[in-house]
Amino acid sequence: MNTQVQEVFEKYPQASRDNLIPILQDIQEKEGFISQESIIEIGRFLNLATSKIFGVATFYNQFRFQPVGKYHVQVCRGTACHVLGSATVLEELEKTIKTKAGQTSKDGMFSIEVVACIGACGLAPVICVNGNFHAKVSKESIRKIIENYRNQQ
Repeated sequence: MNTQVQEVFEKYPQASRDNLIPILQDIQEKEGFISQESIIEIGRFLNLATSKIFGVATFYNQFRFQPVGKYHVQVCRGTACHVLGSATVLEELEKTIKTKAGQTSKDGMFSIEVVACIGACGLAPVICVNGNFHAKVSKESIRKIIENYRNQQ
């Protein structure tokens, strides 16, 4: 069994179905995504069919089933960001990184995720890279932001 998954299970001494979502959240936090192997291990731990676990996990858009890049870029598409040009920002981001939303770049450096709202409407349009917010981003600033992350190698 994966040691990170085992560590998560140790936090839940009673294997209860009520703990499914917190377990999924904890595993994703530790591993960066929910793997097929993790779903199987959760099924054994909670005595649940993997199809039920996958059904719950896919219902919530917070869960990822593919590894993310070293720099995970979330692009806000909430109302304020949309009105202020987040579609253009996303388009430029995809060109700059050379990957599409929902994917990870071939070099594993960047992944792009479109989110409904980041909650920073007064700073729109906004992107978030590994928890760091970038406000009032534009087509031009996207290139600089990504270049700065590339240079941190």
